[in-house]
Amino acid sequence: MTMRLYDLEVSGNCFKVRLMCSFLGLPLELVPVDFMAGEHKKPPLTDLNPFGEIPIFVHGDLVLRDSQAILVYLARKYGGETWLPTEPVAMAKVMEWMMVGGNEIMRGPNDARLHVRFGYELDLDLARKKAARILGLMDAHLSKNQWLALGRPTIADIACLPYVGIGHEGGVTLTDYPAIRAWIERIKNLPGFITMSGL
Repeated sequence: MTMRLYDLEVSGNCFKVRLMCSFLGLPLELVPVDFMAGEHKKPPLTDLNPFGEIPIFVHGDLVLRDSQAILVYLARKYGGETWLPTEPVAMAKVMEWMMVGGNEIMRGPNDARLHVRFGYELDLDLARKKAARILGLMDAHLSKNQWLALGRPTIADIACLPYVGIGHEGGVTLTDYPAIRAWIERIKNLPGFITMSGL
């Protein structure tokens, strides 16, 4: 049963799915989406995801939108207890950082990048202030921990990596965050790591 990802190479959210599949050794068919032409905003893609967003993940009869949800699916279906454990406290610790990946990081480094690289009408100063806050919190956490949760790589790390790592495209550099830079290198050294442009 083929796994298919409606994909944009420069999207950090699409990269999360590609990276997870690579870590798990899962074959993934990539279907490039013409984002600039708005292909994701009209049928047939809006038939798959009425939200008009990518990534869209299709596996047999299953259609999932949102990179965080796709990470949860892949981790639980194929990753055993490694990437997302079922024990309640451990799962909650991973999900804390999954929420950061979908909220603070999106509204900070990602919004800055969207404004600078892609011309989105966003408040750049506010995005950079939000980025400084979350990067400061992450750096403090990672100065005492090798990984975001559980002392090992989990989907929390995958969820938070892309827009932190490519934030420089929005003028959000990691110069002042040595623990984050070291964490990114640890992720890059994991077996099966693949990269994306800018990372």
